[in-house]
Amino acid sequence: MHRIEDYALIGDEQTAALVGADGSVDWLCLPRFDSAACFARLLGDEDNGHWRIAPAGADRYTRRAYRKDTLVLDTDWETPEGAVRVTDLMPQRDRAPDLVRIVQGLRGRVTVRSTLRLRFDYGSVVPWVRRTDGHRVAVAGPDSAWLRSVPEVPTWGENLGTVSEFTVEEGERVAFVLTWHPSHEPRPALVDPYSSLRQSVADWRAWAARCRYDGPYRDAVVRSLITLKALTYAPTGGIVAAPTTSLPEEPGGVRNWDYRFCWLRDATLTLNALLAAGYQDEAEAWRNWLLRAVAGDPADLQIMYGLAGERRLPEFELPWLSGFGGARPVRVGNDAVNQLQLDVYGEVMNSLALARRSGLSAQPDVWALQTVLMDFLRTAWRQPDEGLWEVRGGRRHFVHSKVMVWVAADRAVRTLQEHPDFDGDLDGWRALREEVHREVCEKGFDAERNTFTQSYGSRELDAALLVIPRVGFLPPDDPRVLGTIDAVRAELGQNGLLRRYTPDAASVDGLPGEEGTFLVCSFWLVDALHMTGRRREARELFERLLGLANDVGLLAEEYDPVGGRLLGNFPQAFSHIGLVNSALALFGDEEAG
Repeated sequence: MHRIEDYALIGDEQTAALVGADGSVDWLCLPRFDSAACFARLLGDEDNGHWRIAPAGADRYTRRAYRKDTLVLDTDWETPEGAVRVTDLMPQRDRAPDLVRIVQGLRGRVTVRSTLRLRFDYGSVVPWVRRTDGHRVAVAGPDSAWLRSVPEVPTWGENLGTVSEFTVEEGERVAFVLTWHPSHEPRPALVDPYSSLRQSVADWRAWAARCRYDGPYRDAVVRSLITLKALTYAPTGGIVAAPTTSLPEEPGGVRNWDYRFCWLRDATLTLNALLAAGYQDEAEAWRNWLLRAVAGDPADLQIMYGLAGERRLPEFELPWLSGFGGARPVRVGNDAVNQLQLDVYGEVMNSLALARRSGLSAQPDVWALQTVLMDFLRTAWRQPDEGLWEVRGGRRHFVHSKVMVWVAADRAVRTLQEHPDFDGDLDGWRALREEVHREVCEKGFDAERNTFTQSYGSRELDAALLVIPRVGFLPPDDPRVLGTIDAVRAELGQNGLLRRYTPDAASVDGLPGEEGTFLVCSFWLVDALHMTGRRREARELFERLLGLANDVGLLAEEYDPVGGRLLGNFPQAFSHIGLVNSALALFGDEEAG
């Protein structure tokens, strides 16, 4: 069975595929990230759809790597007869989506086998396949996919799949192109796979060259930025949390969620990473997506939205899929969309303040939207909520949520101070800021242990408390901040990494079992240690986190330090955003010097 780290990502900024260690594309949703998968072996078995290209009889690649500063993947295979390379890419899209796989002979004479099993609707629908004009065409309901090879190699049907077997010698190439389009439309225009490869390499390298960061571990930073770019839905600027659903947070467990949506919790950190690295256009697209998504009644503000700002993301299960490593249920959609999370108001206010300070183009009515949000928050902040981690065990007065309410009020006050021509209730928002600060310090702080707690009156801790100095709620040298950092490390640490909250997770989120350590929380610890002057510890932890990425530099949501494996949806935008921001915090001064 594959591990999560066995996979590499390719994509076209509208969807993405995962390529396994055995040369099989095991996950691909078409035409969008949140569409139904046509390859779902990742969450089931071979009969749920996959496309494997590998030397006949070979089990696992010899080596693989992205071409430098691109999302083009080269996988090399050594066999007794010789060596071949399979190059995988999805050309950036201005038409129907294409998956391009190019086989190249490197040495000797190698027999290569391609097995394509298309299964639409998350592996549940076997299409009807016919041959026409040098193509194999698979059709089922609204979906169709066209397969061709250049030069053409023989194909035949086998076990409800399309198979081909051919030999390549040194210097020879055979390219396959799989193109999806709506079944009621005419055949899409053909692409040249070899020119698509050249153009993709050139486009990605030109984009990567815009990165302003030139400090230590630049390759890891650029890889994270490329991953973030790959998780962007280009038509709208929205960035998905991950391209997958239901990769488990606990092996074999039930903590399996759909992450193919856009979370407001990521907003400020994403903007900071993009702006600091020099990607103004991408930051502006994300800001504009945010403005469109949150428009409307502030009481209806959601914690997440669809790729284009869709609000309805109903959650349901796919019982025919056995789950990754048997982890069930497999879920589509996410009921957490219905939760109340007060922290998102702070994230929106903070993001828009950052955008304004960074010189992003002004948008009409942005400040009017912010004042309406503040008017709502003036009374709503007293409510308990589900908190940043979307717990399903009941609402509480989460300290992090209240801190982010303070952030909202603080950014509103600062904006009025910086822009005296703006209309707003300066005195009222200043009073709100002071009231929230006072209440958090009184009800959310455990003086006996010298630490802030997860919620009012609780003894549990929460890694989200590490953001307190970063957002400016208290200065980094405040004894309460230092005490919180030490307490979080001691209670939530596992082999030097951090869980999100108490190990007795069921008491917080109402679910059985335990999850792994949450990678972005460990990056927050890096930032907190750095801010409080413990720079050697911060660098050591950062370097350890870099070492948790797989062989092509990708991080999942979580890590199991006991089993030594990645957990959760993959690759995870939040983890890669944490990596970029920590690198900028640790080494930005060196770069500037």
